[in-house]
Amino acid sequence: MAVESVVVIGAGQAAGQLVASLAQEGFRGSLTLVGDEPHLPYQRPPLSKKFLAGEIEMDRLSLKPAAFYDKTGARLLLGRRAMAIDRPARCLVLDDGSRLDYSTLVIATGSRPRKLALPGAALDGVFYLRTIADVSALRARFAAGRSLVVVGGGYIGLELAAVAAKKGLRVTVLEQAPRLMARGVGAIVSDFYDRLHREEGVAVHTGAAVRGFEGDGSIRGVVCGGTRFDADMVVIGAGAVPNVELAQEAGLAAHDGIAVDARCRTGDPLIYAIGDCTNQHHPLFDRKLRLESVHNALEQTRIAAASICGRPAPAMQVPWFWSDQYDVKLQMAGLPAGATETVLRGDPRSGRSFAVFHLSDGVLIAVEAVNRAAEFMMSKPLIAERARVDRCKLADERVPVKDSRV
Repeated sequence: MAVESVVVIGAGQAAGQLVASLAQEGFRGSLTLVGDEPHLPYQRPPLSKKFLAGEIEMDRLSLKPAAFYDKTGARLLLGRRAMAIDRPARCLVLDDGSRLDYSTLVIATGSRPRKLALPGAALDGVFYLRTIADVSALRARFAAGRSLVVVGGGYIGLELAAVAAKKGLRVTVLEQAPRLMARGVGAIVSDFYDRLHREEGVAVHTGAAVRGFEGDGSIRGVVCGGTRFDADMVVIGAGAVPNVELAQEAGLAAHDGIAVDARCRTGDPLIYAIGDCTNQHHPLFDRKLRLESVHNALEQTRIAAASICGRPAPAMQVPWFWSDQYDVKLQMAGLPAGATETVLRGDPRSGRSFAVFHLSDGVLIAVEAVNRAAEFMMSKPLIAERARVDRCKLADERVPVKDSRV
């Protein structure tokens, strides 16, 4: 084995999966993870869903139990922060001044919530949602009848709004864009989720630019244009910022994510990067992308592990995403950007089950499936092979999606 010592900056989902992937590849060197949270590597998607709702507790979030890391020989330095990458010396400098030598370094620093520089943003009761600690503090305040204002109508904000509404809170969503989830889904799906949340009792305001927050030490209201919304608590979901500072300070290229090649290597052949902090060319879409998804993080983990162990890297797959809100599961595959037309299967104006297919000159490039697992699963291979499809068959619920090839 050419590599003897792997050091990973980060102890989130990508880093935790890297331990398993390296073990599967037969890695026998030393492996150290450095994470600034005190927890074992854990899943983040349940934070805004089942963990916030109190349906699962902290131990269910962990990717693997402590015994797994002991068995693989991985050393976890938790509650520790990486301060600098010394590339000439091939070492990582930690917050206590100690240094970790590496043969290979993996940056898995993830992303952080985008902060709003608005008056009153530091008031008690204003939250961002990223970590176990964030959700635990918010969960302690959830009580029926209390008022919650969610600033941002993206996936996390709406998942949180759904949990809060089910708990009996009075929920208001303020979204600056003209429609909900505008960066992630098409207009048909946006309109459906707008209706869904209103049906569940959430007050939804789009085109709503927040001007600031009011309170006497604790949050009491949100100012939006000439309107004030009462608030016992506020959660801000204004997007995420990739944690690229360590890489940039070490002279590595980063623009909307750390630049990596097809094998997840940075400009330094001894340094890899994986997960939300990366920007990578995707051959299926022929452009550079920064994807914030569990699927992308796990896929890059497998690619990096194979590369570190000197094995061929697996081919990149079709990116996919999901969101759970109320009794509705949204599953998406591919990217709709560049679509020239859409095909609808089912009726989004009534009920809670339909699919939207995005085509580019007759080629299926993306699907948005609402409570339609079969359509989602059958679309993925068609998107991967850039299949030409029959529009009439796609729209016909009697015809399986897999049989829509031309």
